[in-house]
Amino acid sequence: MFVIMPLTAEHFQRIHRMFALLSRHGTPKALDLDEMPLSPPLIGLASAPLPVVLSVPHAGRDYPEWLLANARAGLSFLEDPRVDELVQPALARGVGSVIARAPRAAIDCNRASDELDPRAVADVKGPCGPRAEAGLGLIASRSPLGGALWRRPIERADLEQRLAVAYRPYHRALAARLDDVQQRSDHVVLIDCHSMPPRRRGLAQVVIGDRHGESAEPWAASTAMHIAHQLGFSVAHNAPFAGGFITQRHGDPARGRHAIQVEVDRSLYCRMDGHTPGPGFERVAMLFDRLVIALGQAASARGMAQAAE
Repeated sequence: MFVIMPLTAEHFQRIHRMFALLSRHGTPKALDLDEMPLSPPLIGLASAPLPVVLSVPHAGRDYPEWLLANARAGLSFLEDPRVDELVQPALARGVGSVIARAPRAAIDCNRASDELDPRAVADVKGPCGPRAEAGLGLIASRSPLGGALWRRPIERADLEQRLAVAYRPYHRALAARLDDVQQRSDHVVLIDCHSMPPRRRGLAQVVIGDRHGESAEPWAASTAMHIAHQLGFSVAHNAPFAGGFITQRHGDPARGRHAIQVEVDRSLYCRMDGHTPGPGFERVAMLFDRLVIALGQAASARGMAQAAE
């Protein structure tokens, strides 16, 4: 007797990846579904006048079996849990967005492509940059809980595939979304959305980073900080997080592109396990929603003021 089981969304996703792989490489002798590429980013096209683009690089949860098989420790501790869900009310306003589905453990879209670590990637002479040296480069080499993350380093060909499927499409999509918005607005704000581990009492619950003024004009960070204060959060500016590679690469204030990084203490919206939504979830989601409105309005007003000069 045969039982027909319904196909889940995961089944359809794996089938889609299989046909995509076949279309690029032809029919292999034996196709292992566990060797399918990483999921590409989820791209949202702008349909609203607010000149804002949202970036969510660290909330990806599509873990292929081959990635889990090489892990010595749990990989979900590298995530910014459920930040993609926190921004849903903001996305409902029709702003453009790019959301990573590939997990940060596989490749970190908030790192430069040359931030490599020999403990994670074979044939690398030495850690390239302080973040790679700390084990949190393009491919993380250590678990936040301590200890080596991988059973063995990946080969360069594997790295190139991850760059081609998940990393480069992420940054191309961000650049394209910013280009689209700037066809109708002189100023656009990129909000790079993150969460940070629970902080000690007395430390800021929200950190706004603009790379010390390099990735955005001062009004962007001050507007974001004002909104966070209004909602009752304690706020810091550039300390301890001033912004990563995404704000560095896509922030260009001289061209009217203002990129800020928003870090939120995840204990504000997650329960003790660090992943299950807690009672503060709606309040933090409201923060991102209000940031989109306020920063979009501020960017539009700045553009109109310059046009009137």
